[in-house]
Amino acid sequence: MTTASAEPLLSLRNVEVVYDNVSLAVSGVSLDVPEGQLIALLGANGAGKSTTLRSISGLLQAARGKVTRGEIRYAGQLVNTLSPQDRVKLGIVQVLEGRHVFEQLTTNENLEAACPVEMSRAEMRSALDRAYTFFPRLAERRNATSGYLSGGEQQMLAIARALMTRPRMLMLDEPSLGLSPMLTTEIFSIIRRINREEGISVLLVEQNAFAALDLVSHGYLIESGRVVMHDTATAMKNNPDIQEFYLGGHGVNFRDIKHYRRRKRWLT
Repeated sequence: MTTASAEPLLSLRNVEVVYDNVSLAVSGVSLDVPEGQLIALLGANGAGKSTTLRSISGLLQAARGKVTRGEIRYAGQLVNTLSPQDRVKLGIVQVLEGRHVFEQLTTNENLEAACPVEMSRAEMRSALDRAYTFFPRLAERRNATSGYLSGGEQQMLAIARALMTRPRMLMLDEPSLGLSPMLTTEIFSIIRRINREEGISVLLVEQNAFAALDLVSHGYLIESGRVVMHDTATAMKNNPDIQEFYLGGHGVNFRDIKHYRRRKRWLT
């Protein structure tokens, strides 16, 4: 893993996102992704995790959302007004939740379709070889129609497609969703290897806090559109509130305690 530079590769400062000019989804989010680091954005459903990723990749407009306040800087450049295509050219790529692949195409055709138009045939072959090196399962299924791949294989293909764009920063939205623990471990191991061998920075959105905090160096916790905690992965795993509300508690069944009303410390 490369050493983090003084200035983070990605920096969000007080970012606010509104949908349909009415609904405030993210309020004042600030976070950093240092060069070459693995960072997690944790939180429950509806907390604002995916919206934060879309604000970075520029995909908010498709969901009728927009950044109404704050700055998003990538490699020192303000990217708020750039199109999604221009952000990809800079090296920002997002793997959407839900394994978006072209189901009628083969694995190999999916990967080729993700290549930038300026990529030469030699560069494409090199990129394909690299993708198949990280995902040997896909190499075995390179001629299979993608719609017939398993859920885990489709998730692998979605990540491999992102690698074909030669990213500098990879954003993953719920890569473990719907996968078995064994497949989750395999995919997270590949993500770690990509980060280590390619030096690609990773911003990981996950509800599976156990798996995410074992993978990353630092994490951010978002609730109701606000970042409420930022710390090392180790510190977050050892935090009693994180354990209680996101890691399954300490074996106490609080449903059996009629008057249990403990508040999360970060909200007090």
